[in-house]
Amino acid sequence: MYICCKSFTLFGINAVPVNVEVSITPGLAKFEIIGLPDASIRESKERIFQSLQACGYEIPPGNVTVNLAPAELRKKGALFDLPIALGMAMAAGYVKSSLETQSVMMAGELSLTGIVLPVSGIFNAAYTCSKKNIGI
Repeated sequence: MYICCKSFTLFGINAVPVNVEVSITPGLAKFEIIGLPDASIRESKERIFQSLQACGYEIPPGNVTVNLAPAELRKKGALFDLPIALGMAMAAGYVKSSLETQSVMMAGELSLTGIVLPVSGIFNAAYTCSKKNIGI
């Protein structure tokens, strides 16, 4: 199943909207993040898996592909943990999907216990959202 959530990345002081696309397909268990992620985003797999398990969800079986679009823009930071985890939970059918998730920008680092931790750039993102009429 395919799910798209909204997040952002910082480009200087500007927050640039990013689509976090999550697809779970049948096949061998694999997790891949594409779209120019930095090391902290590539490491998010372990934080996301532990956080989902701590909240009582099983890791979705199959091939999980996460695309951070636009692909040509470098993404950095742990702020993509929350939209990726939510996208995985919705794509696996654990959480009901709605159109509202496509019109709200979200960001947050996940702890291993499932707690959402603060991230940098939220005020920049809020300003961008207010200019582009996106919820946060």
